Amino acid sequence: MTRRMLDEIDISADRPVLIAGPTASGKSALALRVAERFGGAVINADAIQVFANWRILSARPSAEDEARAPHHLYGHVAADGTYSVGHWLRDVAPLLGGARPIVVGGTGLYFTALTEGLAEIPAIPADIRARGDALRIGGLPTMIADLAPEDAARVDLQNPMRVQRAWEVHAATGRALADWQAATPAPLVPLAGAHALLLDAPKDWLTPRIKVRFDAMITAGALDEARANLAIWDPAQPSSKCIGAADLIAHLRGEMPLEAAREAAIIATRQFAKRQRTWFRARMKNWQCLSLSSDFYL
Repeated sequence: MTRRMLDEIDISADRPVLIAGPTASGKSALALRVAERFGGAVINADAIQVFANWRILSARPSAEDEARAPHHLYGHVAADGTYSVGHWLRDVAPLLGGARPIVVGGTGLYFTALTEGLAEIPAIPADIRARGDALRIGGLPTMIADLAPEDAARVDLQNPMRVQRAWEVHAATGRALADWQAATPAPLVPLAGAHALLLDAPKDWLTPRIKVRFDAMITAGALDEARANLAIWDPAQPSSKCIGAADLIAHLRGEMPLEAAREAAIIATRQFAKRQRTWFRARMKNWQCLSLSSDFYL
């Protein structure tokens, strides 16, 4: 992202700035530049960067960058904590009334909740969640048959996680997920009232950056960070979904050489970026698209 491109973005003084894009596309660097030039506070919209135990591997802003502008919702959740889009929306709400919010991240669902609203669905009890997990693995047809008719007509039945979510909501509340979604409250930040910027990072531009960034993470101490997580490592915890964490833990346990762990992490990052781009293309068609190429730097 050259300074010339930043100059071309029309940012008014009274509107929030939303910055989305795939991993390794330079979102955090752009957010910091916007904060320093136009004013505002950087607010995290990445589902992994909320956790305290993976600063380096999750590519959280450095302490030096955090000192250059206010940063919020980074590393504020314990390693063994749970955190959902609902938690994030409740945490972000009071921040919207302070310094101009510059919301940045790669978790599309967070931005959807922020700009379209989020249905206030009660938490799912642990016993129903456990039954849902079991059915998703071994009894998906039974789960589909038990869906509320409204959900069966709307949910992607080829997506087990979507089916499970609809089933759990109906089992826990007696109401269809579609009913809850129909009662969604007004969004905290309507898209029309924000500068919504989407970084379009083509595969051939992004792939080399992913490799360079992971190697930089290793140099910066990602392996030591993984070593610090060994004693508390639990693959079932949400924080353990940090890309590359399982691979570095496997290396430290003697299960694979470092080069194999590096390659696995880079491949997983590329696959994740592909899923992000698919989401953005489907759900963020009304955002201002900023195309990236080898001519741009961040």
